[in-house]
Amino acid sequence: MKLMVINGPNLARLDIRDSSIYGDLDYAQLKSLIETSASAAGFESDVRQSNDEATIISWLHEAADAKTPVIINPAAFTHYSYAIRDAAELLKAPLIEVHLSNPMAREEFRHTSVISGVANGTIAGFGPNSYVLAINALKALLG
Repeated sequence: MKLMVINGPNLARLDIRDSSIYGDLDYAQLKSLIETSASAAGFESDVRQSNDEATIISWLHEAADAKTPVIINPAAFTHYSYAIRDAAELLKAPLIEVHLSNPMAREEFRHTSVISGVANGTIAGFGPNSYVLAINALKALLG
């Protein structure tokens, strides 16, 4: 089964972001971890990253049309992108929201997710393992 993993703004720059918040992996290493974990769980993964809201919306439309399950780290779009939320709501397959850090343990503006209300679940605060946990949760959801 195919799985789309969508990463939002600034995730491709993990190598220069605060490692105490985002961990020690660069984006290429994170992508490799996701692909390896997805393959081990029986998924063919399509891992994408964009800093552009419109691109992420188009990818969600693509996943909705193909009934592809999605793991999304909307990054900063988590807190205010109603357009991404509306596109995510169109999905016909499970959606899991992930975050490397725990937004609830950070600045107050990060405490709100407009995405979580349309996701099957949210996994946050486990660094790169948030994606591994999401892959395992997705496998369980799909039976």
